[in-house]
Amino acid sequence: MNDTRVKKLKEFLDADPADSFSRFALALEHLKTGDPSTAQQHFEYILDHDPEYVGVYYHLGKLYQSNDNAQKALKTFTNGVTAARKARDLHAASELEQAISELESEGA
Repeated sequence: MNDTRVKKLKEFLDADPADSFSRFALALEHLKTGDPSTAQQHFEYILDHDPEYVGVYYHLGKLYQSNDNAQKALKTFTNGVTAARKARDLHAASELEQAISELESEGA
């Protein structure tokens, strides 16, 4: 984990706990270093407090999927498609639809 980056991101969050961008970046740092539990906590915080932050749906859904929680992953991906379409983010919607297809082909 890049300690300098993590420290800076935590400083940003201390200054503004509602900063979804910094929280998302911090969650990704935790994923990179093999701390998916902490990453999941940050992703879920974003989802609860800023459901229009489209990027969170894919990563949180993939975490649920990797934890053998296919139903939660499917719900997260599906809700993400709705949020992405609402935001007119067709690229994100497409990625989430692909994640749904892959999950369904695995038998979810």
